Amino acid sequence: METRKPIEMLAAEVIEELKRLNYAYNTICGLRASLKRICAFAWDRGENYFSESLGKEYLREKYDCTIDYHLESFPKKAKEAIRSVRLLGDYQLHGVIVRRIIKRKGYVKPPQFEEVLNAYENECKNNEYSVRGMRTRLQRLFFFVDYLSLRKVMAVGEITPEIISDYVLYISPKHEKSIASILTTLRVFLRFLYLNGYIENDLSLCVPKQNKYYYPAVPSTWEPKEVKLILEAVDRGNPKGKRDYAILLLVAKLGMRVGDIKALKLSDLNWITKTITITQEKTKVEANYPILHDVGWAIIDYLQNARPVCEAPYLFVRMYAPFEAFGENANLHNIISKYIHLAGITVPRGKRQGLHSLRHSLASTLLEQGASLAVISEVLGHVDSKSTSIYLHTDLINLKLCALDPEAVFLNA
Repeated sequence: METRKPIEMLAAEVIEELKRLNYAYNTICGLRASLKRICAFAWDRGENYFSESLGKEYLREKYDCTIDYHLESFPKKAKEAIRSVRLLGDYQLHGVIVRRIIKRKGYVKPPQFEEVLNAYENECKNNEYSVRGMRTRLQRLFFFVDYLSLRKVMAVGEITPEIISDYVLYISPKHEKSIASILTTLRVFLRFLYLNGYIENDLSLCVPKQNKYYYPAVPSTWEPKEVKLILEAVDRGNPKGKRDYAILLLVAKLGMRVGDIKALKLSDLNWITKTITITQEKTKVEANYPILHDVGWAIIDYLQNARPVCEAPYLFVRMYAPFEAFGENANLHNIISKYIHLAGITVPRGKRQGLHSLRHSLASTLLEQGASLAVISEVLGHVDSKSTSIYLHTDLINLKLCALDPEAVFLNA
């Protein structure tokens, strides 16, 4: 639905739409000034209309960056400029402003889609998707549903191949891995609509497929000495420090996932056999972990001297009232980031530093010590050894042994 409007008119309509959507006054003022700079740039070049090429040229000349914010770093001062270019592009193409990040507690389903979304959610539950898997799947779907609402689509029967095509264009600036996940979610949802009689044609066939090879990201890891510094940075003289230290050890020494640590109950600890037995949230497979000496004493110190008195069955709870389990969406990122900072460790730009990085570090260390992939897979609770094989990319010492000498290859050719 691209329409050619003079760039100043397009910018004015974007501002009016931002007001209608109740964006903050300061946000609108900042974006208005940014849009004026883009308009001035266009006029200097004799351009009366906005185009993606104009936006890219503006960012390259004025901020020395590109619009591919997900692929490369960019200066902080370019953030608003990139956002302004995207607003113009989205509004010119779709006639709406699609909010890329929605901060709100709980998702309010549009009335016209509530029934079908509830049916799809029940379908996911019947298929026994994990809680985390359902959450991410539905979040991707809600973005598509919001897009439909902004396009004034009042029923799933009004979805057309053209709308799907426009939506694919909208998500095109995202990282290719994100695009693949979004397209898969969309394809499954549209197939559900067709098989359950909500739409007449199988629109899942209209969703394009990515012809991409599987290139998993190299896991983010820490050197053993860095892990030691992180643990030593914890102040175990206060209740919160005792809890955080026990959590960090469970990840660094046993490789437990964050979701399993949050769901860990007091009844899962067997002090007689010195084991922890749980059903993994992600794989639904039972896993047994040994209560190592330092892990055990850290948990005991937390239980005796730090854990608030409460009725919650979970081992780890919030340290402030109400004393209950961590929230459903809590990833405990603040726990490790705090101690990375206190340890004085410099984190390279773009390096992932969540609690999962300690789990990656354990796998990498085991690999360097000569442990087989089968053993590492068992320690990490992987169902498929393919998930474990990505850690081969972190073993730089042994990877160097696989390197070929170009001159030797040339002589023996």
